[in-house]
Amino acid sequence: MKRGYKDLVEEAEREIVTLSAGEALALSGDPGVVLVDLRDIRELAREGKVPGAVHAPRGMLEFWVDPDSPYHREVFSQDKRFVFFCAGGLRSALATKAVQDMGLENVAHIAGGFGAWRDAGGPVDKPEQR
Repeated sequence: MKRGYKDLVEEAEREIVTLSAGEALALSGDPGVVLVDLRDIRELAREGKVPGAVHAPRGMLEFWVDPDSPYHREVFSQDKRFVFFCAGGLRSALATKAVQDMGLENVAHIAGGFGAWRDAGGPVDKPEQR
């Protein structure tokens, strides 16, 4: 393997904006900011959700962002700041770079992801008990 995931994440981190969990918490509730949860639905069911965050599974993100895609989601056509997060900050770094490369502006990700958000006291809607 010539370049592993660590190399890709390090490269992405050099080119994107990374927010601390505290900085992301300060933006929470701002009508000009959209928090985007990239985690798998099983992670959401197990760990809970950030209230008000848009769920965009990592595997569909580029399709949802592209206005020419049949899977496009209007939320990504809004003139807002998009703050991406995953469980620990690796997938969100790669996703943020990908959408930035696609031309989506004003994007960032949360260092440490959902775990850092939760540990910083960020609100979490607990998963439903089955």
